[in-house]
Amino acid sequence: MSQESHLPPFAVRPRFEVELAMDQELVIQKINKGLSSADAKCTGVAILGFITIRIPPLERHYWSPELAVTFDDCENGKNCLLRGRYGPAPSVWTMFVFFYAVIGVVLMFLSVVGLSRYSLDMPASILWWVPALLVLLLSLYLVSYFGQKLGHDQLETLHGFLEKCLGMEIDAGEEGE
Repeated sequence: MSQESHLPPFAVRPRFEVELAMDQELVIQKINKGLSSADAKCTGVAILGFITIRIPPLERHYWSPELAVTFDDCENGKNCLLRGRYGPAPSVWTMFVFFYAVIGVVLMFLSVVGLSRYSLDMPASILWWVPALLVLLLSLYLVSYFGQKLGHDQLETLHGFLEKCLGMEIDAGEEGE
């Protein structure tokens, strides 16, 4: 395994897809063996079709990432296709999506009401909230960017752990949801 990182420095929920020359049971055995070893740097669960790998609780913080992996048998029956996604804990992800949605709906409502009033030559002082909400959206984005920077070393730890367990290098792409 090389020391060079295969993860982008910043990407929204980086993910990967790789075909392995082993079946699902062997993948589960390798991951469980890595998770149960004395020097394991991660915790997690590996069951048929799904793996979750996390940073140990004592090292975990609010911005700690998680790795969710799903896998299916390939058509030849000997290989399996691994699909992994790095992301924040589900509660963090849900919170950010909630705030983006609330701010977006309020922004749309204020824009429609304000522009309607403006087109009718009525006072449209409500439109002053639009730039404030755009600044709030930008601030929220910057907070999430800063959080990803704080969790990047742990992202590398998760990726290295998976590579070590499987005995191969995996290149994580930049595409996300």
